[in-house]
Amino acid sequence: MNNTLPRMVLHQARRLKSRTALRRKEEGAYRDISWEKLEENVRLFARGLLALGLQRGERVAIMAPNCPEWAYIDLGALACGAVSVPVYHTEGLPTLLHIVTDSASRFLFVHSPLMAGELVPHLNELPELEWVILLEGETESPEILSRDDFRKRAESGEAGKVDSALAQGAASDIASIVYTSGTTGTPKGVILTHGNILSNIEACRRLFDIDEGDQCLSFLPLSHVFERMAGYYFMLHQGAAIAYAENIDSVPVNLTEARPTIVLSVPRLYEKMYARVMERVLSGPWIRKQIFFAAFKLCRNLVRKELSGEDPGPLHRRLVEGARAAVFAPLRNHLGGRLRFFISGGAPLGREVAEFFMAAGLPIYEGYGLTETSPVIAANSPGALRLGTVGRPIAGTEVRIAEDGEILVKGPGIFQGYWNRPEATEEAFIDGWFKTGDVGVFDADGYLAITDRKKDLIVTAGGENVAPQHLENRFKSDKFLANAMVYGDRKPYLTALLIPNLDNIESYARHKNIDFLDHCDLVNHPQVLQLIRRRIDALQEGYPSFQRIKRFTLLSRDFSKEEMTPTLKVKRKLVTERFQKILEEMYLPQDHGLHDSGFCVLEEEND
Repeated sequence: MNNTLPRMVLHQARRLKSRTALRRKEEGAYRDISWEKLEENVRLFARGLLALGLQRGERVAIMAPNCPEWAYIDLGALACGAVSVPVYHTEGLPTLLHIVTDSASRFLFVHSPLMAGELVPHLNELPELEWVILLEGETESPEILSRDDFRKRAESGEAGKVDSALAQGAASDIASIVYTSGTTGTPKGVILTHGNILSNIEACRRLFDIDEGDQCLSFLPLSHVFERMAGYYFMLHQGAAIAYAENIDSVPVNLTEARPTIVLSVPRLYEKMYARVMERVLSGPWIRKQIFFAAFKLCRNLVRKELSGEDPGPLHRRLVEGARAAVFAPLRNHLGGRLRFFISGGAPLGREVAEFFMAAGLPIYEGYGLTETSPVIAANSPGALRLGTVGRPIAGTEVRIAEDGEILVKGPGIFQGYWNRPEATEEAFIDGWFKTGDVGVFDADGYLAITDRKKDLIVTAGGENVAPQHLENRFKSDKFLANAMVYGDRKPYLTALLIPNLDNIESYARHKNIDFLDHCDLVNHPQVLQLIRRRIDALQEGYPSFQRIKRFTLLSRDFSKEEMTPTLKVKRKLVTERFQKILEEMYLPQDHGLHDSGFCVLEEEND
């Protein structure tokens, strides 16, 4: 009975044997790891943990980038009946200490020798932590166990103990404590069982036709439940191969090398890809622009007809087929040439971006969920897609809208509670329904649209409710803007911190013969500020006054990794605290009305 995650994976390993399960780039090329090798390594890591004394229910923390070892540790720990606790691999020491302490983890796998070294002086603050195992590099610290030493202990362990531990597993066992990155507050540990995650996998299996012939590229952090379930467990459940990107910056290159058929990402990647394509087109020769936009319009019209239930007709379809082959082939080639579709989650996807990729024949299926829901609540899928929504609720999950607009959920994927936080767990439910904290509406056909985070809603001094994410996504669709945070709760009008697309701003400056020394010069130059003001006004055209930002500050750098969640959402509370002075200055009286400004962010503030 495959009612636990490791039993499910090992069942697939026995079935698929020599077929490729995982792929890793080594010495400039991708190397295949078979299902047999995957099982061998999972059992090896399980034996190692048991040899070190791991007991059922104990916590094993993992701080590593996406790689085969992440899967070996995770599945090895789960096979022993333990609980895996992921830590985002670029987190700082304070967050690592908090998660290890709060979860009372007894084991910690660390990829970075640097982080292992930083941890050593603090081990006396972690009385529950008994073993720290270094996955890469060497260590001279006696408190750290090297990978070679761990392997030796594993090889001397009893293989029979792993089978015995596997047999004891149950769907109700805790599989993982996932610490929410959150846009506000201290991370909370979300308790997910094997049954929670497997129920989500089963529901998603009904929506997406994925099998042994597919391959995904894994680059979203495995510490986040979206990649964990959809890009890891779900892919293995379907027999699809997982190719690991070298890092987030290498994704464009790895796409062409690994040639995936499926890509999972957050909207920021799609937004950047869209902006890059449009910039290349707009900066190209006049005739090329005319051809591109004529083809795009033809393809977009077909998409709109199909989504409205109208038959475009065979001639329109043939013309679109030719247009896609002629105009969008470079885009497909940059993605490896085999891509069937994208899946998007973690944040709202702009309609303009989604429509562009659909026109190119590369649909993006947007879904919605939270860590607490394992994670998928609703999803668009082939044959059931509506732009501007996150799809219909998945099978087995009930969704209703509360009187105040909040989305409430029931179902087998709902978490067991917050680790060591009974009060927070109680507050998260009302009459047995989980309170998502998101505001949404259903359309007449049962598609769910998310309007905003309930706690992010801005209530102006005039009592008007404003959804900041809607405005922010609108701004980010502009080629001169890369990011945005709208501000104005209890204020007389809205303001925003805007992040320029510095590559495009530099091109504009050179075209206009604007002299500048650095990015600080650029964001403070009157012509650049006037450009952004014109773009912002155009984007806000037709909006009521209370929904329009009156002033903005253009920052000289993007929000830092610390100021963003792993899924690239702005941590509003932290950004507000760090830029409080700048934000409040936008509400000070001006001699001649309201003025926009630039702000130079020192590099040390980005550390």
